[in-house]
Amino acid sequence: MNPNPSVVFVEPGDNYKLIVKFDNDEIRIFDVTPYLDKGIFNELKNIDYYRQVKVAFGSVEWPHEQDFSKDTLYMLSDIAA
Repeated sequence: MNPNPSVVFVEPGDNYKLIVKFDNDEIRIFDVTPYLDKGIFNELKNIDYYRQVKVAFGSVEWPHEQDFSKDTLYMLSDIAA
């Protein structure tokens, strides 16, 4: 079984949807909204903070170390139209 691809680019889209490009050239949409009321992710409700997302170690993270693994991002996202 192949490991899931790594993130090479992320853009904070509208409505808390991350646009994520993986190293297999797939572009996928990951919905952050189901996580906004869960503990550490609460801070992402601040739209200015949410927009500070960046690629880190093949994954994505925010300045205060909230993150989503490449596996979560890949398996729970939809292919961009």
